[in-house]
This record gives sequence, structure tokens and C-alpha cells, in this order.
Amino acid sequence: MSALRDALRDLPDAVYADLLEGDEAYLLVVDLPGATAKTIDARVEGGRLVIEARREKDVPPEFRYVEEDRALFLDAELPLPPDATGADAEGSVERGVLELRLPKQSATPGTSIPIGQE
Repeated sequence: MSALRDALRDLPDAVYADLLEGDEAYLLVVDLPGATAKTIDARVEGGRLVIEARREKDVPPEFRYVEEDRALFLDAELPLPPDATGADAEGSVERGVLELRLPKQSATPGTSIPIGQE
């Protein structure tokens, strides 16, 4: 699990993540403000967790950006713990907080993780 923990430390400064472990699963919690179920793609490929997310921003038509410091596009590949799997993984996002539950078993390559909106 230390490879995943180390990889989380390498995420961009604007992205905060927590990793929790239970007897039957891991829970990865990632703060992605402005991201929604429609703008997040999470999947397991070849023993790695791939997360792609982008922030949706509504800009009033009478305004334009002078400076943008809140951009977010996350494209991260994180190593799975050896006993984690994408099979039966679950994901949800609420108010920009992504939660991915990864059951413990042998990894199944190419498994997409559905993200539900709460």
C-alpha cells in the first residue's frame, strides 16, 4: 500500500486525498471541487487506478477571465494495493468530493468504476 500512499503525495497541490483501509476494502477520498459525476472518469487498468476529472465552471456571459487560478484538470494514474480490485468497485461524488471504494481481492484489468451523484 505504500506505493499508493506515495503516489497520493505526488498529486498536484490543489488536490487533496485520503486513503482509508478496512477489512474488506480500501476507500479513497479525493477533493475535486467543481467536478461532477459527468466530469469524472475512474477506472482500473493493469493494476493501476486511473482518475480523470475536470472542474465545471459557469462564467456569467457579461464577464471574462482576467486571471484563472482555480483551473482543475486531474489526470492521475495511481498504483493499486496488491490486494485491491476494480471488480465491484463503487464510486460517488457529492459536492466535489469523490469517494472510491475498492474491494480487496485479485485485480481485474480494464474495469470501469461508475460514479453516482448523491
